[in-house]
Amino acid sequence: MSGSRKEFDVKQILKIRWRWFSHQASSNSAVDSQQGEFWNRGQTGANGGRKFLDPCSLQLPLASIGYRRSSQLDFQNSPSWPMASTSEVPAFEFTAEDCGGAHWLDRPEVDDGTSEEENESDSSSCRTWNSELWCWNNNKYRPVIYNHLYNGERGMSLHRTSNSSQTLSSCHTMEPCSSDEFFQALNHAEQTFKKMENYLRHKQLCDVILVAGDRRIPAHRLVLSSVSDYFAAMFTNDVREARQEEIKMEGVEPNSLWSLIQYAYTGRLELKEDNIECLLSTACLLQLSQVVEACCKFLMKQLHPSNCLGIRSFADAQGCTDLHKVAHNYTMEHFMEVIRNQEFVLLPASEIAKLLASDDMNIPNEETILNALLTWVRHDLEQRRKDLSKLLAYIRLPLLAPQFLADMENNALFRDDIECQKLIMEAMKYHLLPERRPMLQSPRTKPRKSTVGTLFAVGGMDSTKGATSIEKYDLRTNMWTPVANMNGRRLQFGVAVLDDKLYVVGGRDGLKTLNTVECYNPKTKTWSVMPPMSTHRHGLGVAVLEGPMYAVGGHDGWSYLNTVERWDPQARQWNFVATMSTPRSTVGVAVLSGKLYAVGGRDGSSCLKSVECFDPHTNKWTLCAQMSKRRGGVGVTTWNGLLYAIGGHDAPASNLTSRLSDCVERYDPKTDMWTAVASMSISRDAVGVCLLGDKLYAVGGYDGQTYLNTVEAYDPQTNEWTQVAPLCLGRAGACVVTVKL
Repeated sequence: MSGSRKEFDVKQILKIRWRWFSHQASSNSAVDSQQGEFWNRGQTGANGGRKFLDPCSLQLPLASIGYRRSSQLDFQNSPSWPMASTSEVPAFEFTAEDCGGAHWLDRPEVDDGTSEEENESDSSSCRTWNSELWCWNNNKYRPVIYNHLYNGERGMSLHRTSNSSQTLSSCHTMEPCSSDEFFQALNHAEQTFKKMENYLRHKQLCDVILVAGDRRIPAHRLVLSSVSDYFAAMFTNDVREARQEEIKMEGVEPNSLWSLIQYAYTGRLELKEDNIECLLSTACLLQLSQVVEACCKFLMKQLHPSNCLGIRSFADAQGCTDLHKVAHNYTMEHFMEVIRNQEFVLLPASEIAKLLASDDMNIPNEETILNALLTWVRHDLEQRRKDLSKLLAYIRLPLLAPQFLADMENNALFRDDIECQKLIMEAMKYHLLPERRPMLQSPRTKPRKSTVGTLFAVGGMDSTKGATSIEKYDLRTNMWTPVANMNGRRLQFGVAVLDDKLYVVGGRDGLKTLNTVECYNPKTKTWSVMPPMSTHRHGLGVAVLEGPMYAVGGHDGWSYLNTVERWDPQARQWNFVATMSTPRSTVGVAVLSGKLYAVGGRDGSSCLKSVECFDPHTNKWTLCAQMSKRRGGVGVTTWNGLLYAIGGHDAPASNLTSRLSDCVERYDPKTDMWTAVASMSISRDAVGVCLLGDKLYAVGGYDGQTYLNTVEAYDPQTNEWTQVAPLCLGRAGACVVTVKL
């Protein structure tokens, strides 16, 4: 083709054909319209304008639109060709000789907005005007009449008719055929990878061989690099393997490598119990993050007391932190079952040490841990005896019962080991010298979370003016969970724990003050009715001292009370004991060093800062040092021989606007002195306070606007408060106690 000719865009021809087939026309007009359409189409020039094609330089890819070059005058079969009959239509193309038969008529110049320079630069431009074809010739647009467009081989003439003129006009009004299009194959990637998989299966076009053991696996670098960061780094950097045709995969299981190579091509992988560990370790090496995640999830579903230790160690070795965390938590939760399985006694000493150091083991007491350690040592006594003293240091020996320690001292395993004897003596001192316990604090005196019991928050005032729900707090999981409901609404009541059961005492139901008592058993989740008190009381304090339960002070609906009743669990009856020196309602009550303390409260005229204690052996109340602040609705508890007063309010009876307190004071009975310690994060009136483990918990309360669901814990050893999980329901005046389940 000469340099002046222009190749016709195939996409334009396909568009033209579609437009022809969208309307009916006679055979002659169809042919003419095809010619007109071809002549009228062009390409986009550099300046964005249309460059029109010269019919003399137009060469059509005829086979693409239903024509074929042939000396025969027949039509290539096309079911959509718009002809009324099966008359023959000639295949044709324009040549230089054909163009010689064109007649150019002189007409006035056509002003089409195109500069003469532009027209001169495009000597083959043609366009339609008034339904006629005009082409540039001798610096002018001239109409073209083809009265004998002769294709030498065919010997036939094409005559322009009115129909062809109309067709040209209709073509002129059509939308441009060269508009941009965007095509997206929906399954292109899938088909491409299927083809690549086929190449892999037939070992075609492979450019690398992976050698694992005695297996040689051909593959394609491009595919491996696109899936694996490991291979991407290997093949795209200047390292030795990037140039090698064979790469040795040291320490890789061949079948797992082949499975992962297939995954790179197909995105599919079969996970089974017998191959999951090899797959995971190989996937970690190849940095196949999606496969690693899938394998970890598979192993999480397989966790059992018989295999959780192995999965935990394997996850740690592979650096799979999520799997390790889940396996560790499972081990801690089911530790009682885990220690009865073979995996436990087969663990190395280093893994045993990690387990014994954890606070999260779900065990009833420390004796369980010690017995588990002895079982592990006896499994291989000769080899493991040397590790005994090191591992015994992780046991919280001071928290064991004194008789248990005495038995240990005479045990043959410990008798001849000096380091073990030192640890046993340390524990005995903790029991023999209780007054020195604050100085004997160590990691071994800190109880494990599961051994401290469960915190229960019972009732209280909420946004509905009286909550009947009970929820419990699990220190191991740091979660509150609803567990039960009281039989009726109670406000300003008291709760104490006897024989691991909750006794709900007195209070008011919104209409009257109560003297009723009911008992909740957390193990059976059942309620039972107990004998009532002699006096109706709300705003009372309740505590257990040396077996009996005491109901202290309160209000009977008419007056503030200084009377105290004692419940005898053996006789199952209430009896009065000595009265306090001062009537007290909303009083805080706690037991410390064999005495019952009544702290603060209201006496009808103001809040109190006085404190008195009851000695059950003398049946007398004795005044103690006063607090630094008046406190009604105060929360009290004890830890390590000290009494803590937390929160509350100070307001006279004539002014109900309370000054709420976030202050905390600590009382030492040996010095009879109060000392201020770290304040809470917010003020809390009617706050529930209780000891859980080695921390004091302040639960709920009222801040002057809201019934609080927030909870914070105080660490006496660091003198700091920290936030813990919130209650399910905001409540003030809730009774908070600890129960060992």
